[in-house]
This record gives sequence, structure tokens and C-alpha cells, in this order.
Amino acid sequence: MSDISFDFLSDSTEETSTRFVTFVGEQSLKRYDLAITTTGRFYGKKLVADLQSGKTAILGPDDLEEEGYLEHVYQLNEEEGIELRAFLDLVVGVVNFSDL
Repeated sequence: MSDISFDFLSDSTEETSTRFVTFVGEQSLKRYDLAITTTGRFYGKKLVADLQSGKTAILGPDDLEEEGYLEHVYQLNEEEGIELRAFLDLVVGVVNFSDL
């Protein structure tokens, strides 16, 4: 056994739902492979993982409205960001504050 101890701040298990989506952007012809996880955490936002780059972000409608945010997080050019934003607008939805 290890002599290392951990000071856990949180440790929990919950049921989640994950949607795996692959699509090609109409203009950029970039392939997007996403895993979109819905969970009781993150105040209704979704955990969106780009399976090609390994980049993950917690996204809600407010994040999609922030100019340049998706491009920064997922390292996309402007055209790719527009395509990803258009798709995520369909799946992110309204944030519910049921955790409060």
C-alpha cells in the first residue's frame, strides 16, 4: 500500500446520461465527435467533451453567447466555432436551477 493520503473535497457517484454525436460541419467540413453528458451537477449545464482533442467544457446557454469562448476552449477557428455553436444551441437548452 501507498503512504500517500488524500484530502478529498468531494467524492460521489450518480447516474448520468451521455449522448455521443458525430457530425461534419457544412462549411468547414470539420468532423466533430462529441460526448455530451447530462448530470445533476453544474446547475443544469452540460459536460461537453470533444473526443478528438480531449478538450472538455461545462456549457450552458450563457457560455454559447460569450463571443470567442468555444473557439478558445476547443481551439477552433471562427468558422468552426460558428458551426459548433449552432449545433450546441440545439442540445444545451435552458439551465434549470433545481439544485438550489
